[in-house]
Amino acid sequence: MKPARKIVSIVLVVLLGATLYGLIRTGRQTIIPPENGTAAETTPEQAAVVDQTPLLTAQRLAHMPTSAAELPFAQEALQLGDREMDLAFAVAVLDATGHPPVLTAEAKEIQARLQKGEDALAAEQARVAQLTAAEGKATGAKKDALDDQLDLAKARLELGQDEVDDAEQELIRAGGDPQGRIQAMVQEHEAASQVSDTMKVAVSAPIEMHGLIQRFQQWSALHQKQLQLWRAKRDATSTATALSMKHNSLQQQIGAQQKNSPGPVVPGSAASTPITGGERTNPNRKESAAMVKTTKRRAANQKTLATLAERIDNEKQLANVYGKWIDVIVAEQRSVVNGGLRGVLVILAIAIMGLFVGGWMESLLGKMSMDRRQVEMLRTVTRVALQIVGMLLILLVIFGPPSQLGTFLGLAGAGLTIALKDFIIGFFGWFVLMGKNGIRLGDWVEINGVTGEVVELGMFHTVLLETGNWTDSGHPTGRRVTFTNSFAIEGHYFNFSTSGQWLWDELQIILPAGQNPYPIVDAIQKTVLEATSESARQAEQEWQSAAKSRATNTISAAPAINVRPVIGGIEISVRYVTRANERSQLRAKLNHAAVDLLGQGRAPQPASDSPKPALTST
Repeated sequence: MKPARKIVSIVLVVLLGATLYGLIRTGRQTIIPPENGTAAETTPEQAAVVDQTPLLTAQRLAHMPTSAAELPFAQEALQLGDREMDLAFAVAVLDATGHPPVLTAEAKEIQARLQKGEDALAAEQARVAQLTAAEGKATGAKKDALDDQLDLAKARLELGQDEVDDAEQELIRAGGDPQGRIQAMVQEHEAASQVSDTMKVAVSAPIEMHGLIQRFQQWSALHQKQLQLWRAKRDATSTATALSMKHNSLQQQIGAQQKNSPGPVVPGSAASTPITGGERTNPNRKESAAMVKTTKRRAANQKTLATLAERIDNEKQLANVYGKWIDVIVAEQRSVVNGGLRGVLVILAIAIMGLFVGGWMESLLGKMSMDRRQVEMLRTVTRVALQIVGMLLILLVIFGPPSQLGTFLGLAGAGLTIALKDFIIGFFGWFVLMGKNGIRLGDWVEINGVTGEVVELGMFHTVLLETGNWTDSGHPTGRRVTFTNSFAIEGHYFNFSTSGQWLWDELQIILPAGQNPYPIVDAIQKTVLEATSESARQAEQEWQSAAKSRATNTISAAPAINVRPVIGGIEISVRYVTRANERSQLRAKLNHAAVDLLGQGRAPQPASDSPKPALTST
């Protein structure tokens, strides 16, 4: 195994171990983190106002997607929030009734103006009544005069009524009208109660999560809901703490009042009926009124104390419900994370299996006794097929199967066909090139007029190392030429290599006139036969095996020699078959042999105007 593949395998195994550890951890119970921070302190004035925050928070959480496991807690939170609002309203009414607000200078001024307006309004009402009665008894000109006075009095009465109404509204806004404040709280409470009574918690349909993307989205939604639940729980705990402080303060205040105030005065007792001069006198009316007022205040305080205790207990129950609700959300999150880790485990398993299967296929193909080009073709096809299958499986795990597979594939296919036409043709051209009649690495080919050796054969393009014509020396020019594989479908190409990359080469020798060529021809033919006999036999076998046709039985790879006269002498041409990678070495060997033969032939020295023996090869 290559070092890079070993490193990737080690990294994947480490990630696999981490994923398994995460699966084990998410399969256990999760401990809820403790609350951070202290409860917010609330002043008695703030606590006395009707607070709808618990109900509004419960309604907001109930409006979010709710599973069947969360339904009981959502319903209980709504009930406790509604009850908390009722108790807060009761405490506010008691506080407004028993402890009227201290009037400010502005409120006192408004109250004085209101009293003055009410007195003026009463006077105008009396005057209107008086003029109405007088007008009924008058006649003639006196009646007309009374009518004018009555109309003026009614207009002033209407103006006075408007001024009184405005003063009452200003007094309510300034906090100087307890009854108006109570009435506003009653209207607010009725509106909130109506909304709470009509609200129902709906169970959302379970979401089928098929991919890692959907699981992450579900986890994110649950995380946001969990944060809101933690905030609601902290708010409930803070409110319970503030109410407890107010309860303790009020309880201490009641205890101090009971310790400092005298006991109740019983009518007819010595304390209530002092004896002076042997005669019984009536109790002091002012003391009795004060005692009645004190008793009513104590009763109101006791009722407020009991209501505060109920509110404290209600807030604690609400915090407990939110805590249990959080447990359910944590369990759902743990389930989602567990499913996501399973998806990651599948992806890692696919990657590891792809690496090991690829390595096993490499080893298996290396041991096969097949042609090098066929082995290379199988190796490339196997590697690409494994990569495509692995990528498709990983994408399927990440995104999940599409809900409308037919429509999706149709639209995707149409779009890809139009937008990626050249890439698609090039991709399918790669399959053509990898086929039986295709090209392989190392082949000498001609594509669109460019000749060269194939140095890279990818899925979308083919790269040639440009050389001269195949009949030349074949030395590369140093230029790399890239073609899109679409030429395999839309055009044509020439492959000068056979299954064994056999090429016909030619050796040419020119003898001067007057020299007997036949001994040299026989010697050269013998030398070429000895050098190429094994190659010729293998070439014939491979050609017959590749063609699988009777017509190939007449094809011979034996070297052929041709003698013909030329100007100034005789030309001897020898054609022989050789491998492409052995072409240069064999040609050089035959050239040396031909030079030795020419030297041994003791050819006569030609005249100065006669051509010398020449040896050329192509």
